[in-house]
Amino acid sequence: MTKNHLVLQTDFGLSDGAVSAMYGVALSVNPDLQIFDLTHDITPFNIWEGSYRLFQTIKYWPEGTVFVSVVDPGVGSDRLSIVVLTETNHYIVTPDNGTITHIQKRFGVKEARTIDESINRLPFSGESYTFHGRDVYAYTGARLASGIITYKEVGPTVAVESLVALPIFEATVDNEVVIGNIDILDVRFGNLWTNIDRTLFTQIGYEYGEVFDVMIDCEGRNVYESKMKYGRSFAESGLGEPILYINSLDKIGVALNQESFAKKYKIGTGAEWQISIRKKD
Repeated sequence: MTKNHLVLQTDFGLSDGAVSAMYGVALSVNPDLQIFDLTHDITPFNIWEGSYRLFQTIKYWPEGTVFVSVVDPGVGSDRLSIVVLTETNHYIVTPDNGTITHIQKRFGVKEARTIDESINRLPFSGESYTFHGRDVYAYTGARLASGIITYKEVGPTVAVESLVALPIFEATVDNEVVIGNIDILDVRFGNLWTNIDRTLFTQIGYEYGEVFDVMIDCEGRNVYESKMKYGRSFAESGLGEPILYINSLDKIGVALNQESFAKKYKIGTGAEWQISIRKKD
């Protein structure tokens, strides 16, 4: 029997037994299954954040890995439960609510199937409508990762083009200004991770140590505007000083040395948070 890794992501946190219950269901399917956590600290109901965290990590896992992602404010509604097969040959078990937006945009999705709950649902859980993460997603993900079911046995196919997608703002260069958005936070440290690729940033020309004008807007309202240096690492700025840098995904990041940029300036994430960077005259 083929066995693949099972990776869990939720917005449940670890202060109660929800995640433990998902582990228990998965191990009841196969006690030898290897289960890992992506994160359980997604901001509650933040589908965008869940989508980005999958994009951040998925390509570093072996092909065949099964991801279960549960950020599901619509649980109990008529939204679909799906399993997608990505172009990187990973599986994602999740509600069809936009969770695969970044994966579909950046890597691509080969196929999608709706979960047939008459087969792929925890036995004797049919009257529960609020914990699909345990009853449907962990159970189906464990069965798929363990080789108990094949991908075809998940359920009927659904058109990839019909899957729910969140709006994504594409970074651009306009008149020597690079414009993007704040995709996500480097949460523990409060750094801002943009969607501006290093290769796009090179189009306005840069050298380490050069100074840039940086402006951040949210829905047309200016939130931050200042100048900052472009450096290799945080050590190239003084304590509390801002710096532009290349993050671990080869995109532009914005940080304060040993302070939280997001907390200090109340910066959020998503398509409505726009950043523009111009080389200072």
